[in-house]
Amino acid sequence: MDKYTAKAPTVGEAIEKALRTLGVKREEASIEVIEEGKKGFLGFGQKDAVVKVTKHVSAEATPVPEAPIKHEQAEEVEQAKPEISHSIEEDQTVEEEAEEAGTRNDEEAIDLVAAYLTNIAETLGAPASIKVEQQDKQVVFNLDAEKAGVLIGKHGKVLNALQSLAQVLLHRHAKSKMVAIVNIGDYRERREAILKRLAERTAAKVKETNQPVFLEPMPAFERKVIHFYLSQDTWVTTHSEGREPHRYLVVEPSEKQI
Repeated sequence: MDKYTAKAPTVGEAIEKALRTLGVKREEASIEVIEEGKKGFLGFGQKDAVVKVTKHVSAEATPVPEAPIKHEQAEEVEQAKPEISHSIEEDQTVEEEAEEAGTRNDEEAIDLVAAYLTNIAETLGAPASIKVEQQDKQVVFNLDAEKAGVLIGKHGKVLNALQSLAQVLLHRHAKSKMVAIVNIGDYRERREAILKRLAERTAAKVKETNQPVFLEPMPAFERKVIHFYLSQDTWVTTHSEGREPHRYLVVEPSEKQI
């Protein structure tokens, strides 16, 4: 065996596993990192690292070698083109994922997300019951907890993080494309009212000063709320700038205002 593809929680462990299997030392092989491992969050999203280790060909077995490439350079070249490096194990993984996609079920996916949110709430020390409401492609997970503040967090950061995780999990396991909304009490409704007032105040300031206003960073779905309300105002325009999670909204005068 001259090549071996190994999987392990970390790149280092995967490399050691492959080296042991091939019976070679690190300096006697070329190592290609196919995929970095992911630790995940609270047991979700964890992914093993994948590496491919190839034995170096001995000088006796190479009658007319071309200009030799250093081991470090060879690694750089291989890592620069990971898309063309496939192993039997990778192909099998792709096939397994394709088969899994064909057996996805929306109801089971929703139940899985509900159970996952329940486990997280328990882990955070704020046990909660969940009521699920589905309308078309929108699934609302309504949490009921005595320690609601723990699950909402400052400025809704914890609740927004739970919603992001729920969306990822739902997208991964549901057959249909659905939108996940995680709510506690009437928090989302109260938050939307606040965003509406913010949009109105911001538009008024832009009209008064004829200068753009830069809002604080906020999640994509909250930016969309402000986009929606201000899209009806022909005197201002909106667009987002920056990168997540620090992406923010800019409200500025429209050409009509200028």
